[in-house]
Amino acid sequence: MSEKRHSRVAAPMAAEDGLLLLQSQALAEEEEAKTKGEMLTRFLKDKLAKEERSSTLNLHKLRTQWRTVLREVKDKELRQDIEILSQTFARVMDCKDSVIESLATDLEEAEEQHAQALRSHLYNIDRLLQLQHCRLTCLEEGYGAQLEALKMELEAERRTILEQHEQESCYLRDVALATEQNYAKNNHEATLNFQSARDDIKYKSQQEKQYSRLQLGGKVEVLWEQFQRAMQSYTEATEHQKIAFEALKQKDKKSSREIEMQAKKLQKLQDLVTAAKGQIAAHLRESEKQNRRAREEKESVLRQLQELKNEMKQARATAHGSLARLTTQSSTALKALARVVEKAQRILRLAEMCRRLETEEEKVLPFYPSSLAEGDQREAQQVLEETPTEPLAQAMQDYVGLERFWQRFNKVKLEEQALERERAALSQRNQHLRELLRQYLAGISVSREVLSEPNAVLTIERKNCIPADLRRAEGGHAQGHQGTKHPDSLSEGDAHPDPIHGSTGTS
Repeated sequence: MSEKRHSRVAAPMAAEDGLLLLQSQALAEEEEAKTKGEMLTRFLKDKLAKEERSSTLNLHKLRTQWRTVLREVKDKELRQDIEILSQTFARVMDCKDSVIESLATDLEEAEEQHAQALRSHLYNIDRLLQLQHCRLTCLEEGYGAQLEALKMELEAERRTILEQHEQESCYLRDVALATEQNYAKNNHEATLNFQSARDDIKYKSQQEKQYSRLQLGGKVEVLWEQFQRAMQSYTEATEHQKIAFEALKQKDKKSSREIEMQAKKLQKLQDLVTAAKGQIAAHLRESEKQNRRAREEKESVLRQLQELKNEMKQARATAHGSLARLTTQSSTALKALARVVEKAQRILRLAEMCRRLETEEEKVLPFYPSSLAEGDQREAQQVLEETPTEPLAQAMQDYVGLERFWQRFNKVKLEEQALERERAALSQRNQHLRELLRQYLAGISVSREVLSEPNAVLTIERKNCIPADLRRAEGGHAQGHQGTKHPDSLSEGDAHPDPIHGSTGTS
């Protein structure tokens, strides 16, 4: 039992001892790796410092050599430029003297031409005045002849109209007299016929009246006898009723008087009613007329209002359309004016810039002289003064004032083309010089490209200065130090100094 317990206690102790050993080994490996890394970093720093010192020394040497070469080249260039400038100055002076002489001769010729043109212009004006006076006299004579002819025609027409008026007035008086006579004759005949017809009708009516009177007299006598008999029989039969009738008659008189009074009142009322009805009818007619007139006026006013509304709508539509067109046209005009103003400002800025860049020769003589002879110039001037017949030539007449501008523009274009060609030639020459300089620098400098290519001047043997125990560690860190410089080589930016300014720069 004790052995088993001892074995159980010894097993964890042995495991702890193994763990401690492993931890100590790991710590030792870590310390060894740290020391190797520190040694490697110190070596690389020393190597980098050596390469920097060598590169700065080589750069100083190259700069001093390059500066001496550039001084010599610049001296030669400046001497050549001075000679060229002196020759160009002499040529410019000769050219300016010749230009001044040509301008003086041109000025004299222009003054002579101006005097001749003025004399011809005054002569033409005198001729035109004479022609105008002759034309005015001819027009006055023609106007007087036409006025006399028109007066004669007017008098003849007036006489013919007066004669025709007299004839027509005499004819109308005769016609009026004849119509009056015919009317009087017809009126007399009509009155005679009317009187005779009236007498006949009156005689016939009297005869018929006598005959009817005789017949009615006999009938009346017979009826009167019958009436008397009937009256006697009636009075006898109605004697006792007569008394009652008398009493009733008295009552009837009273009632008749009352009825008359009431009838008068009723008649007055009826008259008032009829008058009121007439007034009402008159008022109704007037009101109907007024209502009709008001309706007609209302309809006419409504029609006028509708017409005015339609006209107003049309006027609004036309005004709105014209306003829209005006706004669009104004906006387009403003945009066009803004573009024109911007273009004009740009042209003025360009003109100011061009004026600053002009040479003294261009300021003195802005327009190049014509290469044509005097006869050719006169012929060209005559051709230009002739009135063109073709539409293109007529359109070109509007741009005659831009001839001087086009002369300067063409001159600038020609100079631009010449400068472009000179620039191309200079760029080719510069490229050739750069190529020669690159070959020279490749011959005197040490770079990776030079070392990779066969070079007869330099023969360099590379030696590995790294210790053997650090090669494995350097192989592990090779991916992180690919950008380190070699001690025997220079960077591309350090090996290619600027051939123009004499300073270094990266390519």
